[in-house]
Amino acid sequence: MNDEPEARGPSAGVAGLVGIAVALLSLTGVALAVRSEVNQATERLLAPQAERPKVAKADHAEVAYCTPRFKEVLERVLHSCGLAADETRRGCKPADVKTFASIDDKDFNELFTPLRERGAVLLFDENLHELDEAAKKLLDDKWFARKGARYFFVVARASKTGTQTKNRALSHRRANSVMYHLKEAGQDPELEKKVGLLWLGNEFAQLSKDYCSWQTSRPDEKCDEQAINRSAFISWVDCRL
Repeated sequence: MNDEPEARGPSAGVAGLVGIAVALLSLTGVALAVRSEVNQATERLLAPQAERPKVAKADHAEVAYCTPRFKEVLERVLHSCGLAADETRRGCKPADVKTFASIDDKDFNELFTPLRERGAVLLFDENLHELDEAAKKLLDDKWFARKGARYFFVVARASKTGTQTKNRALSHRRANSVMYHLKEAGQDPELEKKVGLLWLGNEFAQLSKDYCSWQTSRPDEKCDEQAINRSAFISWVDCRL
């Protein structure tokens, strides 16, 4: 009986080498995969923003009061009062407003009601059109708080006392007083393309006493319906057309 172990042929040696090679290749593949994961993790750490999806942002989000109705009247104001391209006229008198707005007094005023926090009311002495120092300061504050808006509106009025013709002229002078001050304070060569002037006299869109609660240039003085209509409403408008 032969106790010697059975001799292995050449095929057994080749099989062993192949097995070793496969094992080495597997280890190499695992090492490369681990290295790739490490490299990707390093890149994410160094540039974390690169893998985040980009969210589209509006360049100038409109505020809530920019309703279709508001925009419709705004566009009519721009074309009728000289703010549209190639217009030479500047401003709107009461007859113009009645024609282009095609709405009654109450609805016209309600269009501007959402501008309460954005706008203000400059008050004048009876029969006068000059801005006092408080009105000038409030006008400057509102003008320089532009916030990217394109149009600045000035809506001047006169109270019920006096004739229609007189009050129409008076409200026109009040609107012009605002414009003259802006020219001096702003030094803006594009000013006339930004400011829309409306003078309503005492015949269209009179304000109620409720508007005394708005920011005014004379907060410590008694305010009634006569006083609030000796005024010029001012505000930037943030709507796009």
